[in-house]
Amino acid sequence: MSEIDRDQYLIKDEPYYRPVQNEVVMYEAAYDARMPVMLKGPTGCGKSRFVEYMAWKIGAPLITVACNEDMTASDLVGRFLLDINGTKWQDGPLTVAARIGAICYLDEVVEARQDTTVVIHPLTDHRRQLPLEKKGELVQAHPDFQIVISYNPGYQSLMKDLKQSTKQRFGALDFDYPSADIETEIVAHEGHVDKETAEKLVQIAQRSRNLKGHGLDEGMSTRLLVYAAQLIGKGIDPQSACRMALVRPLTDDPDMRDTLDAAVNTYF
Repeated sequence: MSEIDRDQYLIKDEPYYRPVQNEVVMYEAAYDARMPVMLKGPTGCGKSRFVEYMAWKIGAPLITVACNEDMTASDLVGRFLLDINGTKWQDGPLTVAARIGAICYLDEVVEARQDTTVVIHPLTDHRRQLPLEKKGELVQAHPDFQIVISYNPGYQSLMKDLKQSTKQRFGALDFDYPSADIETEIVAHEGHVDKETAEKLVQIAQRSRNLKGHGLDEGMSTRLLVYAAQLIGKGIDPQSACRMALVRPLTDDPDMRDTLDAAVNTYF
């Protein structure tokens, strides 16, 4: 097998991340113990950015996998491919991470089929091994390897939840949208707008989050607020920016759109 370039997976520049509680210290301790970590929280609240920031801070390579319902175990572990010389083995992202000592981040892991997520089990206990059954190889994870998964408990259902046998292999950190002052700071920094504009966007978002379960599956995420701020920073008028970045992505229901548009008009 050809040598894997570990450096290509390193985060070169510091990602912006504003700590909310003690999550940075807790994660560092978990990484020192090589404990598998589960990040739980609503979409767009900063879970993926947090993993990028921690990988940069620790100096560890990061391999991210966006999980989906069509993802198979072979997509994670690897498969044989045909080329001009016959067949050759291609490592999947999980195997690459285990070999080079990277953090393997499985984003929205509940989107993957349960028979797929089972392949991570031998890597999340004392064995720290990955059997490549098709290849007849047992990969012993690099001492620096760690697995991190994330999911949104708000979308849990009987069909879309992790098995207890998977959950109980991880330490867990809860994430949520930050307090108004911290979220304002994040939106102003990431969206390149003044504090007053950022405050208004956060207030609109808080109104939408109060509607969760009352017509909305999810409130406006911090990520969407940054999008709106970036549009405003590009000279788009705030009402149009909010309609495009905040209201239209969230719902197709005409009455709910009117309600959210009215909230936008209140602040802008």
